[in-house]
Amino acid sequence: MEEPQLGEAQPEHVYPPDDERISLARAFGGRSLLREVLETVLLTAIIFLVLNTATGRFQVRGSSMEQTLNNGQYLVISKLIYWIHPPERGDIIVFHPPNSPAEDYIKRITGLPGEQVEIRGGEVWVDGTPIEEPYIANPGFYSGAWNLGDGEYFVLGDNRSNSSDSHSWGVLPEENIVGKAWLCYWPPEEWSLMSHYTFPEPVDQED
Repeated sequence: MEEPQLGEAQPEHVYPPDDERISLARAFGGRSLLREVLETVLLTAIIFLVLNTATGRFQVRGSSMEQTLNNGQYLVISKLIYWIHPPERGDIIVFHPPNSPAEDYIKRITGLPGEQVEIRGGEVWVDGTPIEEPYIANPGFYSGAWNLGDGEYFVLGDNRSNSSDSHSWGVLPEENIVGKAWLCYWPPEEWSLMSHYTFPEPVDQED
């Protein structure tokens, strides 16, 4: 066995007292926990902000969209879809009506900017051509004609005989549109992605 040589320093480990080590561990552990809590709160706030920017929640009130939508249903609205493309005929949208901008309405787009919309005894004509609407519950029995300017839309409820819409208060400015109905999430048995009617492309008439 080798004996240590004279003058050779031997390492000596000095440990802090037990109570000091415990307090240090608590301090660093507490800091780590606080950081995790703050990160979780921040992440939750970011997710909430993104979701509220991109989507909205809406409750159907009344019967103006029957049979497509029923009173009491809850929907998710896409607010960003119209950043990608403009509103289309057949879209079900949530908007602020010009005559009551503090309220939210839900209706279907039937007329687009630059078009002439005419209602003849409940039948909708666009630029002199009748459009097929398989989704309406009651056609309504009113008439009128509207010329849409740039950024103006014509909206009607699917239950025409019981709906406050463009036939009564006029055209809808594009800036009043909140978003497009995307999903019905309540009640659970009626959960579904929204079905938006796609109109066929007009066929050019041959001479």
